Amino acid sequence: MPDSASILLVDDDRHLVESMAHWLRDMSHEVETAATLDQAKAALRQGKFDLVITDLRLEAEDGFELIAYTRENYPDSSVLVVTGYATPETAVQAVRAGAYDLLTKPLIDDELTLAIQRAVTQSEISKENALLREQLDRRSGLENILSHDYRMLKIFDVVDSVADAKASVLITGENGTGKSMIARAIHARSTRRSGPFVEVACGALPDTLLESELFGHVSGAFTGANHDKAGKFKLADGGTLFLDEIATATPAMQVKLLRVLQEFQFEPLGGTVTESVDTRVILATNEDLAKSVVDGAFRQDLFYRINVVNIMLPSLRERVGDIPLLIEHFLREASETCGRQIGGFDSAAMSALQSYAWPGNVRQLENVIERAVLLSRSDALTMEDLPPEISGGSNAEMAGIVSNALPAKTLPEVINGKTLREALEGPEREIILQALRLHNWNRASTADALDINRTTLYKKMKRLGLDDPRLQFA
Repeated sequence: MPDSASILLVDDDRHLVESMAHWLRDMSHEVETAATLDQAKAALRQGKFDLVITDLRLEAEDGFELIAYTRENYPDSSVLVVTGYATPETAVQAVRAGAYDLLTKPLIDDELTLAIQRAVTQSEISKENALLREQLDRRSGLENILSHDYRMLKIFDVVDSVADAKASVLITGENGTGKSMIARAIHARSTRRSGPFVEVACGALPDTLLESELFGHVSGAFTGANHDKAGKFKLADGGTLFLDEIATATPAMQVKLLRVLQEFQFEPLGGTVTESVDTRVILATNEDLAKSVVDGAFRQDLFYRINVVNIMLPSLRERVGDIPLLIEHFLREASETCGRQIGGFDSAAMSALQSYAWPGNVRQLENVIERAVLLSRSDALTMEDLPPEISGGSNAEMAGIVSNALPAKTLPEVINGKTLREALEGPEREIILQALRLHNWNRASTADALDINRTTLYKKMKRLGLDDPRLQFA
């Protein structure tokens, strides 16, 4: 509790008010007094009080009205009730109206002092919680997306414009450009911010499981469905549902999504009762959906339904000017996490970082910075702290490996009529399989170890036949 608290003392007993105010001022508190409800409201409008101490009877007026008024308009001010007509019912009624505590007259000094300490401490805790909630909102908002690029600044304007609209938003861009962060920023800046934000990686689940995940299921809908389960659409009711990698949805799932996005009604898998939700839907993909429509891989009517607002995120190589800003941010975060003081990259390393194409975009840059901080032996980062693909060491090294270990005349025998992709599938499958086994088939850990995102891992597992559950027991 602070040494001095600002207190509004409300009572129609002039002698009691003056005596109590004098005593409180002697204890270093700042005190203002009021004898009527109107005077108390006027004082609250003019000043900021940590605590309001009020009687329940103010001549012909009701102290409960002041409690409710304070709670509604000045929630940071705690209310302490002092009355000579207290009953258990009165105490319950006062607390329900918003009072922190109730004391009976005549007052005992120690009792009043303790009550003031508790009430003001509670007020301080409430303020700290509000500040923490604000900080969490800022982390999910645009304040955490660092950019000076004009393309990104235009996107920020769009985010503010569409935040409160219920229209679907389609976010497109390469992997690692921050599609999930933009979706969270839209949610955080909308009136739905107090509701849930639910994220679903569509490419991570087969069609049957995705339907259950989105719409839920009833008990007995399929083998293993032992109880009812609410789907993500239901869980996001009143908030936002983010469907990542929407391009991976099968034609059958696309039909179901089209109906839900039109009517916001659906039946759980195996159920017959239609449920309605108030859910804002944001979708994302790294593929060209317009081309997929032309190719017949994506429904045209669904594309028009979800493409109401399209936010196209530029790749990191298109916003080179943001690289130093992002590097500074990631360096600061990595240094704090590792407990190290890092001065930064020298000019040669910074030049290499800005010249690199960054196929993995911002996510790859963050991983590279974290790796450099972890492995560096000094406070200054150099080219030696960068991975070979950025420092340029890989070209010469790989050329030497190929020339020494694999003569050119043997290449036809290795490929044996296969395309390059087909020839690489065997080694790629073995690497992923060994990584999965090493991490006990934890896909998130495996993806981190292989430095790829989870969606990419799921796609590779499916293509290489590694999504068969029986492999875990082989």
